[in-house]
Amino acid sequence: MGITDKLKSMLGKKEDPKKNKKKLSAKELADKNKEPYITVLSMEIDPDNPSDGAFELDWNDIFVARLMKAGYQGKTDNDIVDNWFQSVCRNVVMENYEQEQADPEVRQAQTNRRDLGNGRSEIS
Repeated sequence: MGITDKLKSMLGKKEDPKKNKKKLSAKELADKNKEPYITVLSMEIDPDNPSDGAFELDWNDIFVARLMKAGYQGKTDNDIVDNWFQSVCRNVVMENYEQEQADPEVRQAQTNRRDLGNGRSEIS
């Protein structure tokens, strides 16, 4: 027993159990609370082609179970999460496309007009 411990013992002070308690990570906390967990650990981008890249994801078993319950399939947990992630990416692309198509200025720029004369136009 060190001097500090002896003094604490003599003064009747006890160690604070919160000090020695290990802080749980977000994933450990989700597991403890039986909640789904997913996070992006890293993202890599090809410097020569910024359109190419990869995400490294981390998840817990509860997240995979929820995906399976929602109808996602795969041979492995990785396949199931990959199918979900592809679906999320597809939805983002489609939402952006739909918003773009709803913008009158974008539609106008995509429309080709040719004046036929007599107040008539050809639109393609």
